[in-house]
Amino acid sequence: MVFAHGSGSSRHSPRNGYVAGVLQRARLATLLFDLLTTQEEPRRAKVFDVELLAGRLAEVTGWVQRRPEFAGLPVGYVGASTGAAAALWAAAADADIAAVVSRGGRPDLAEPRLGEVRAPTLLIVGGQDTKTLERNRRAETSMRCESRLVVIPGATHLFGEPGTLEAAATAALAWFTEHLVPAAAPSG
Repeated sequence: MVFAHGSGSSRHSPRNGYVAGVLQRARLATLLFDLLTTQEEPRRAKVFDVELLAGRLAEVTGWVQRRPEFAGLPVGYVGASTGAAAALWAAAADADIAAVVSRGGRPDLAEPRLGEVRAPTLLIVGGQDTKTLERNRRAETSMRCESRLVVIPGATHLFGEPGTLEAAATAALAWFTEHLVPAAAPSG
């Protein structure tokens, strides 16, 4: 699972680290990296340049797919905030992306490409994050792929309330398990 963090965050995000840990314990490989350089991070225009962020995510995805140790493994995206928009934009251009999870994401920033996303997409939003929830509801209606909106009761944008990040990570794991892990072949 390749992580695309949001504005004001980095590969050191404790929230993404927690979600990555849940996925790793289920034996899913994770990669957290920074979409922007340290010089670019303070520039607000770069933080919201979804096309730039998606391009960098696609470059990293290509690197992962060329690594012999990952040969044949499906690639999924985990995006948060503006990183979710980048993940959806990149997934729209790559039919090989197996699944996308957006946590507290801004899919509305990928609006021009949402109808092109083919990867099954899970949108996870905090129930108390009403503005993001509305954006995700509207975005889901633009998507033509399999999609589901999961609302975590009591959670705000950063899922800082007790148990809410755990609930979001559990939902992400279930989505990836359903869409990335091949079903066992029937015996007999």
